[in-house]
Amino acid sequence: MNPIDGVKQNWRVLLLVVFLAFSVVALFVPGGIVADSSVANDSVESGPTNLEFGLDLEGGTRVRAPVTGMTAADIDAGVVSDNGQVDGDRIEEIESTLYTDLELDQADARVTVDDDDGSVSAEVFTDNVTKAEFAGALQSANVDVSEADIRDGVTEQTRTEIISTLRTKINEAGLSGGSVTEQTMQDTNYIVVEVPNMDAAELRKLLSERGVVEVVAYFPDENGNQTNETVLTQDMMASVDPPRQPQGPQGQSRGYVVPVQVKEGEPAEQFQRDMEQYGFLDEGYTPQGACNLPEENGSISFDHEGEQYCLLTIADEEVVDAHSMGGLADSMIAGTWVNDPRFQMGAPSQQEAQSLSVNLRAGSLRAPLDLSPESAQIDSITPTHADQFKQYSLLIGLLSVVTVSGVVYARYTDTRIALPMILTALSEVVILLGFAAMIRMPLNLSHVAGFIAVVGTGVDDLVIIADEVLDEGDVSSARVFQSRFRKAFWVIGAAAATTIIALSPLAVLSLGDLKGFAIITILGVLIGVLITRPAYGDILRRLLTDR
Repeated sequence: MNPIDGVKQNWRVLLLVVFLAFSVVALFVPGGIVADSSVANDSVESGPTNLEFGLDLEGGTRVRAPVTGMTAADIDAGVVSDNGQVDGDRIEEIESTLYTDLELDQADARVTVDDDDGSVSAEVFTDNVTKAEFAGALQSANVDVSEADIRDGVTEQTRTEIISTLRTKINEAGLSGGSVTEQTMQDTNYIVVEVPNMDAAELRKLLSERGVVEVVAYFPDENGNQTNETVLTQDMMASVDPPRQPQGPQGQSRGYVVPVQVKEGEPAEQFQRDMEQYGFLDEGYTPQGACNLPEENGSISFDHEGEQYCLLTIADEEVVDAHSMGGLADSMIAGTWVNDPRFQMGAPSQQEAQSLSVNLRAGSLRAPLDLSPESAQIDSITPTHADQFKQYSLLIGLLSVVTVSGVVYARYTDTRIALPMILTALSEVVILLGFAAMIRMPLNLSHVAGFIAVVGTGVDDLVIIADEVLDEGDVSSARVFQSRFRKAFWVIGAAAATTIIALSPLAVLSLGDLKGFAIITILGVLIGVLITRPAYGDILRRLLTDR
């Protein structure tokens, strides 16, 4: 037979081999095949496979908590004109009134315009304000709103931003297998965070950090009184490098620093102008103006004598570190710093430096989570129990394969039919596992149930093919085989479509573990219909018909 003709006749088998080869590489070759290299990191533990396991099979903590805040949705605020133009000055006016009347930080309130329908919403992200006070502040800004228009919770846009920030924070912290999703129960929207290999206290601390990092200038004003001014915020930073420990002149360590790149142009120029205006490039540059704040009980004390020129690293309103300008002043005075605007944020310990780095890369949480015992649900699974679940899952998987194989062989007693059927069914599982390894899908017990369901439905379809082909006796003719195979394929195609339609709502809706089961089952059905069932047909044709 001409090789080209052989490829044309058996291309479905070759396609199955290609998918199996890619899956084996994704599963077993170190590093595998990663769809997005940004999610692959060195923190993934080495093992016999590249599979990642979720909470059920690895141990860890799951937190389900609502977002702290209140929303006045679809308000009549005069923000959007009749022709659809957004008045930015009007938004700033309303936000400024909220900050002043409710005594809030700028991070704790905002006004947004929905891109789809142009509706305007005002939000506050604190539990220290009542609905009446919120409505009163909006009324002070000439917004037509009443207390009845205020609801608990935040907008969908805010929840989306929180989910994105938490996912980035988990990835930047090297927490492999973590996930962040949203669930809605009894008209309340919850953020669900699952992180393997982390206990409840650690995850609670990670989620309780708002992640607002800034650099504040601490300097004497014209009257000689010490004052503060924010000079560098997260939105002024272009990139963040991993923390490192600089060495002193004699090799002594001097704490830790997080190198950052300030955005070129106006952000860098504004930072340099502030440093010059506040005296950091003249009075603060002298030895007498160096930063030398004392420490008390492990924290920086501002009880001191004399003038101080310090750059304070502040995270979530707590002073992390204080340091002088150092060599930064030299490059600013020389006029070269704005061309390569690098800056180092200080931290006294490696843990705090790592926390700074993670928060800077992920950005600050738009709103805090309500982690109070009355609102949040925190569940933990110990690594010991997770190992037991993993062993039981493997055992159940092997038992299902052995049982199915025995039933198939007992039915046909012909290795030409039974052996390809079993191998084809197992190939679906291998391809699914390879796909999970490639996209770094954290596998849980719901996914294991999906794999078992895929084996069962896959063998059912292969039995339909074999029975239809063999039902009417002699099948030595390739033309007769193809006719019977097409009839069987229409049956399993219709069954596959029904399964996909039935499980699609579970795959889309936020229904916890049911979602993982539905996704794996749907993927298995698609792989079976598009790859493995046609390949099995070609294998049977080659084994049963005259060539």
